[in-house]
Amino acid sequence: MIEKKKKFKLGDFDYPLPKKYIAQYPGEKRDQSKLMVVDREKKTIEHKKFSNIVDHLRKNDLLILNNTKVFPARLFATKDRTDAKVEVFLLRELAQNLWEVMVRPARKVRIGNKLVFTPKLMCDVIDNTVSGGRVVRFESESQEELHKIIDKIGTSPLPPYITRDPEPSDKKRYQTVYASERGAVAAPTAGLHFTNDLIKKLEKKGVKIEYITLHIGLGTFRPVQVEDLNRHQMDSEYFEVSPKTAMAINDARKRHRKIVAVGTSTIRALETVVVSGFMVSPKRGWTDKFIYPPYDYKMVDSMITNFHTPKSTLMMMVSAFADIDLLKKAYREAKKHDYNFLSYGDAMIIV
Repeated sequence: MIEKKKKFKLGDFDYPLPKKYIAQYPGEKRDQSKLMVVDREKKTIEHKKFSNIVDHLRKNDLLILNNTKVFPARLFATKDRTDAKVEVFLLRELAQNLWEVMVRPARKVRIGNKLVFTPKLMCDVIDNTVSGGRVVRFESESQEELHKIIDKIGTSPLPPYITRDPEPSDKKRYQTVYASERGAVAAPTAGLHFTNDLIKKLEKKGVKIEYITLHIGLGTFRPVQVEDLNRHQMDSEYFEVSPKTAMAINDARKRHRKIVAVGTSTIRALETVVVSGFMVSPKRGWTDKFIYPPYDYKMVDSMITNFHTPKSTLMMMVSAFADIDLLKKAYREAKKHDYNFLSYGDAMIIV
């Protein structure tokens, strides 16, 4: 008799998260954050430091990281003629000087308005988007010049549950040490715990390290509004899996070596590029893949992740890997041991 798989609903992924557990600042040292080790088979939970991650990876294991780079996407402007203050959140670059943005207060920003950021940087509002945003055209001679100014005047796009104002230090700490491909408005937070020294230790042990790119968008923080998960639509995010990374994954699969994914964004990219069987093909494009239980993972043997918000798509993705009851037990245990949750919080490895 075939066992009928449970159909999960939004409420299954709820749990109490008092504000005191939501980290407002990163820990003093990246690799000294707490690390929870969750064993799916033994149903056990251990408490360690993130620097101990070296003990949980073996020679020839393949560790895959997301090398997306967060840019300072939150800018402030004044409307030409009225001097009204406007917050402009850059979402994605559509073409040179052409951007999709969110604006606040939205009701005051209309097609035809000019927004002034500095005497050297202005933009024209040229269209509305279906999601309530705007399309703007910057006045800039080159992409390089525009990026340089944005980097100078923009502030870090911290998540909405970090209630303080961004500080200069966030430009460094809300960024992985290996970030190289500009394009994200949210950090791949599981990767924030790695240091260059820790990566060197892993390489010295013989762990293979490869990178994918997935530019995380604001959709990662958007709440799920429907109880029936089949009806939820994910935002699309740009990803890229290079031929080099695809070859390393396929080789690891062929040799029965473990693939360890760092973060939900990495997992999303890997599960998007699976072709026939358990192989991947190099690919770039957009993914709106939504992973929730029951789901049969094809490319991940172990995952490193942070502690996620209740009823979020991120928690659903992790629940599809670890049994939801085991995960909720781990979250209760984390609160008992004063773990920090969410982007600037502590980490877990699920084996």
